[in-house]
Amino acid sequence: MRKQTILFDMDDTLIYCNKFFDLVIDQFADQMETWFNGYPFSIEEMKKKQAEIDLERVLVSGFSPDHFPQSFIDTYEYFTDLTGRTKSQEEVERLLTLGASVYGHSIEPYAYMEETLRELQGDGHELHLYTGGDPAIQMRKVTEAGIERYFADRIHITRHKNAEFLNGLIRAYGFDRRDTWMIGNSLRTDILPALKNGIHAIFMPVEREWAYNLVEIDVEPSGAFFTLTSLSQIPETIRGYAISKYASGS
Repeated sequence: MRKQTILFDMDDTLIYCNKFFDLVIDQFADQMETWFNGYPFSIEEMKKKQAEIDLERVLVSGFSPDHFPQSFIDTYEYFTDLTGRTKSQEEVERLLTLGASVYGHSIEPYAYMEETLRELQGDGHELHLYTGGDPAIQMRKVTEAGIERYFADRIHITRHKNAEFLNGLIRAYGFDRRDTWMIGNSLRTDILPALKNGIHAIFMPVEREWAYNLVEIDVEPSGAFFTLTSLSQIPETIRGYAISKYASGS
């Protein structure tokens, strides 16, 4: 079997992420319900507005660490303007602190993370970590998850994770697209860019996905495109595809 180049997403592929955002959003909604008690708004309406604002910010500024806390402030100001309720700097600061707290949670790996990376490395493949976000925050996660030994200096972090950046990465490292894989949970930032760049893709859907990650796949795969439900399925899937591909001479 020929060596494959395998790019892994990190958040909600190797380690949990969205569930911590959901917990903080629930705390935000509870706080907003307390402050806006008596006004004709439900918790769900407040959460929907926050999600809309957060999505708009990410589309403009990418994975900046400021966008999530700021979405709390923007939502708070939207409802104070709507109701005429007095704005409070103390409340603003409280929301900023709450929003920023999402980046300090303990790392929780997905099942079979360690075993999967070890097996792929043992098969002789070259592993890369390709993740979106703030470099300092993402590197803290890498360190706490203990996965540096699998990726070494092959860790790529960007605030704008898209087809253009991936293409630049492929060209800069001279990846053979016929032997390159992208593995991740995001249709928008992992799978669609991979298919647009003519590399293999493995989609790892999660139970509760961030709306930002959900897009239509409108590209015909030129290579492999699998949907798997466990990291443990990845080594055999890649092994089986690579062996059958080269056995057939394609």
